[in-house]
Amino acid sequence: MEELKLASVKFKSAGKVYYFSTNHHLEKGDFVVVETARGLELGEISQELKSIEEFNLDTELKKILRKASKKDLENYQKNLYDAKQALVTCKEIVSRYDVNMQLTNCEYTLDKAKIIFMYTSDDRVDFRELLKELAVVFKCRIELRQIGPRDKAKVIGGIGTCGLPLCCSTLLGEFNGVSINMAKNQMLAINIDKISGACGRLLCCLKYEDEVYSIEKERFPKIGSHVIYQGADAKVTGLNVINDLVKIENKNGIVFVRLDEIKFDKSNHAGKKNGKQRSR
Repeated sequence: MEELKLASVKFKSAGKVYYFSTNHHLEKGDFVVVETARGLELGEISQELKSIEEFNLDTELKKILRKASKKDLENYQKNLYDAKQALVTCKEIVSRYDVNMQLTNCEYTLDKAKIIFMYTSDDRVDFRELLKELAVVFKCRIELRQIGPRDKAKVIGGIGTCGLPLCCSTLLGEFNGVSINMAKNQMLAINIDKISGACGRLLCCLKYEDEVYSIEKERFPKIGSHVIYQGADAKVTGLNVINDLVKIENKNGIVFVRLDEIKFDKSNHAGKKNGKQRSR
């Protein structure tokens, strides 16, 4: 019997990675059938298999049931088509009920034992009567799952302000926390419309460069502090971290100068983060 291996499985191209055990010979890119909390699902091996002994696991992993057959792949494609039709039918049924919910997507489990409808709503929805009718129409287990605006954007997709497909629907497996402080750290104008994504929440890409800005800004004097430029005192009123420029104000007016043209006490500025001395 072959040694158990750790398998990384994704269920969508930009989905979260889940871990299973297997003794099947599998390679990256292979499709597999697994049992999850939702039921039977088709997933894709996202990385080469690894030895389970390399990891100190405190729980037993579920095993991969099998490598996906041609029939499994055909069923999966058919389910995608049927799910689109089911979503149209469900929207027609929902329109007859007094419920505040906007359906966004629909998915079948691989064996069609269950169908999941995803929706958004600002209110708590009482869909007990709706569920009864859906169960009669679809003749399988029904799950109505409420999702947030970011999950909706991930499902629907679209084009970002950068002109590229949304990160959440192409490469982000999980959503990271994004705060307004990240926009401030990058010295962006706090215009909510301009720093929000298609979902209406803060742009995920604010997270990408935040660490770099935090590190680079340690080389600069703080805004509001005083520096020496051409032998005279000047006040720092702005920074351009990307171009290594400092905006200063002195008796001659306001001007941008290169960072290496000014002098300041780096012990009072550099090496600090969140108000604490950074250790190296």
